Amino acid sequence: MISEHYFSKKPTSEIVEKVFEIKIDGSKIKFTTVSGVFSFGKPDRASLILLKNFPNFSGDILDLGCGYGLIGITLKVTRPALNVFMSDVNERAIRYARINAKNNNATVTIVEGDGLSPWKGRLFDSIVLNPPISAGKKVWVNLIFQAREHLKNEGALVCVGFHNKAGKTVEREMKEIFGNVLTLVKSGGVRVYMSRRANE
Repeated sequence: MISEHYFSKKPTSEIVEKVFEIKIDGSKIKFTTVSGVFSFGKPDRASLILLKNFPNFSGDILDLGCGYGLIGITLKVTRPALNVFMSDVNERAIRYARINAKNNNATVTIVEGDGLSPWKGRLFDSIVLNPPISAGKKVWVNLIFQAREHLKNEGALVCVGFHNKAGKTVEREMKEIFGNVLTLVKSGGVRVYMSRRANE
């Protein structure tokens, strides 16, 4: 059996589906999850904490590494005024993100591609990222670096992670790349970090 990860471009594992429903801000949102994509079968705790404490942003937001769409679709359903864009390198993730967007009547833009490559020339007001720690430090640090280059002045990158499981390193790299970092939420071992791109 070939070992693969949720950040593989073309998962080869057998397709198995599981469905769950979450309730946030009075909205019920149903997701069909699939094997070979991160957080199969249930929402991951860090993403739920992020969604329940998400800043009051406006404008264009990118869900980078969207998986089957938990963060981006939930934000669109609960905050319809947001212009939500989503991307992932995993073809299966993109397919199910589109299914979930349709099933939840969420009008979002979903594009397949590695990192920020699908968004050349586009700047966002905010970018949200649950860093793919398992992909290795070089991969997720590069995503943070690329995110900075795709933010408008004063635009924000929001990352979530487990503080004692590479979260401290995420915080440190965000500060190194952006020159600033704030901890927005502390909940158990989960942290939500935010950095802003300074006016240039």
